[in-house]
Amino acid sequence: MKIAYLILFILFGLKANAQDVPVKWATQETFFEGLIGKPLPVFQGLTVDEKKLSSKQLKNEIVVINFWFENCPPCIAEMPELNKLVAKYGKRGVRFIGITHDPPQKARRFQKRVPYRYQVISLSREELAKLNINHGFPSNILIGKDGRILFAMANMSFSDEEFKEKSLIFESKLEAEIQNLPIAGQN
Repeated sequence: MKIAYLILFILFGLKANAQDVPVKWATQETFFEGLIGKPLPVFQGLTVDEKKLSSKQLKNEIVVINFWFENCPPCIAEMPELNKLVAKYGKRGVRFIGITHDPPQKARRFQKRVPYRYQVISLSREELAKLNINHGFPSNILIGKDGRILFAMANMSFSDEEFKEKSLIFESKLEAEIQNLPIAGQN
């Protein structure tokens, strides 16, 4: 009989300590949500012209970072969408950077076949892993002028219904950050 009471006591004790809030499983979306507000990690890579570029050179700029590589069909599919954003926002003080693990020479040859209109930086796979801000390829990260992550998402597309809503949110956050910029020539 004592054993039965002990079992009931343990079961009710476990029930009383059970979590009332549903568990939020780790997904690509929860990973990206967890990045918001964090600073852009420090990195240094090579451009397709084999010049050094580091995160320190992006200080006080609004930056869109796109993680891609040559043999990634979804990465290639979103490049025209990103090129449209470059055309729309590049002249408004936004810097667009693609980060790839492809070597600079390979990225340069790729750019001749599939034109993208943003600067590309090559990092090693190890350096990419250390950044810990992309969750697969493609990934798109919006960095505010203060150097902190404003928004992060996977595929960018304004025409594919699966990705359109997040893409519109990304663009609205980009637009809001631009609106916070001082107008050139004014103090």
